[in-house]
Amino acid sequence: MKLIVGLGNPGCEYDNTRHNIGFMVLDHYLNSKDWKKKFDGVYQIITIDQEKVLFLKPLTYMNLSGNSVVKAVKFYNIEIQDILVIQDDLDISFGKYRLKKNSSHGGHNGIKSIISALNSNQFSRLKIGIQTTKKDDVINFVLGKFSKIESDQLSSQYDVFFKIIESFILKGIDQTMNDYNH
Repeated sequence: MKLIVGLGNPGCEYDNTRHNIGFMVLDHYLNSKDWKKKFDGVYQIITIDQEKVLFLKPLTYMNLSGNSVVKAVKFYNIEIQDILVIQDDLDISFGKYRLKKNSSHGGHNGIKSIISALNSNQFSRLKIGIQTTKKDDVINFVLGKFSKIESDQLSSQYDVFFKIIESFILKGIDQTMNDYNH
């Protein structure tokens, strides 16, 4: 079983904010409102080419995302290398992305929480760029809404993100990194 985690914060006030890019990618990928509640989050399980996949959106707020992830991992006995976390990244240009594995948290509190809860950084990540030049007001920036131009640019990238998710599920992170990291 694979686990795909989209990071974000619960509540309408966080809809369409930069920090919720993980939630947004999963919502568009699954195109469904049929989320079930469990693991301090909402989830869906679907089968892709005979592989069961658990999609999870932690509802613990970003800083406690690890609590939700570790509950799902323990319940389904998911291997660390079978986890892909979709996150925002301030150090990557807007609209660009980078696949990583075995990486540090890089200052991202959601990732820091997951590393702590799993006691490992050996999971994979799809980091989606939201870079800013306003380094002095990071909190307001990441919790700020996407502009219309940014939303349109992000929408144009969804097909690539969906292909990355499916490649991770079917081929693993190494092949996916080879195919999509340029």
